[in-house]
Amino acid sequence: MLQEPDPSQLAVPGHQLLLLFKKGESLSYTGKKMFFWLLALLILCGFLWNYKRQLKITDITDKYIFITGCDTGFGNLAARTFDKKGFHVIAACLTESGSTALKAETSERLHTVLLDVTDPENVKRTAQWVKYQVGEKGLWGLINNAGVLGVLAPTDWLTVEDYREPIEVNLFGLINVTLNLLPLVKKARGRIINVSSIAGRLAFSGGGYTPSKYAVEGFNDSLRRDMKAFGVHVSCIEPGLFKTGLSDPIKATEKKLAIWKHLSPDIKQQYGEGYIEKSLDKLKGTTSFVNVDLSLVVECMDHALTSVFPKTHYAAGRDAKTFWIPLSYMPAVLQDFLLLKQEVELANPKAV
Repeated sequence: MLQEPDPSQLAVPGHQLLLLFKKGESLSYTGKKMFFWLLALLILCGFLWNYKRQLKITDITDKYIFITGCDTGFGNLAARTFDKKGFHVIAACLTESGSTALKAETSERLHTVLLDVTDPENVKRTAQWVKYQVGEKGLWGLINNAGVLGVLAPTDWLTVEDYREPIEVNLFGLINVTLNLLPLVKKARGRIINVSSIAGRLAFSGGGYTPSKYAVEGFNDSLRRDMKAFGVHVSCIEPGLFKTGLSDPIKATEKKLAIWKHLSPDIKQQYGEGYIEKSLDKLKGTTSFVNVDLSLVVECMDHALTSVFPKTHYAAGRDAKTFWIPLSYMPAVLQDFLLLKQEVELANPKAV
């Protein structure tokens, strides 16, 4: 027969309860102590990480840097900024007027050269001229900044030709300049900085600009890994929305209207005659997110050029850091929901 256990046998003696209580207190104290040391370690790591990022190279006055797209915008400000810092700047401009204006605002150290990054022969001749300028020092920095926006419009409005210009300039032009100047950068064990965009993370409009920037991100990553063995650092800058000539809303609207005029009646019926006007009204509501301080991008260039430990990626602009980059890590369903909220409702999408 089974016997019921004696309650006295199940009871824990008082001294054992006291030991268990003290053991629990000891474990609690140990846990608090471990948490304190872990917190101290994290603070120390944060301090060391920040200190590491602040370490700068010396003797920049004997270093040469080459910047594309210096007529206006980021490239123009970068050329003037790095000239003041003491670098030997070689600024590539597309136009003679841009070159003349830049030389008038800078020191004798700065040299300009006319360059169309889509012209292979022009790129090759420029690379030979740069090689003569830098000599045995090599090229410390290459900043691939030149770019165009192209046409921003719904995909079904476009032809393959509408995609061609931004891809030729933003991607193939960047690659061609890089390949021709790469031996000089390897000689100096220098830096390559590719200016991409938040559009290299998220597609917010149809057209060739976004595909070109996605491709720049891929080229940048493969180049970075290939160049590690040569001591060449490769960084990518991802600016948000900035007020530059590239993003001029008037020019963008004119291009969009020009395409609209040649659309088929079926597509016009689907979108509605007031589509462009409504989309412009939507655009006005986003102007508060546009950054006007171009130096935010140039500061990223500066860190990538002069830091002992440059970053691989830089987000530039409040909107990039707080909205676009975080959103790029979110599920596609959330990305679509937020981005499509900004789109104009079509008049009759079923009219096909």
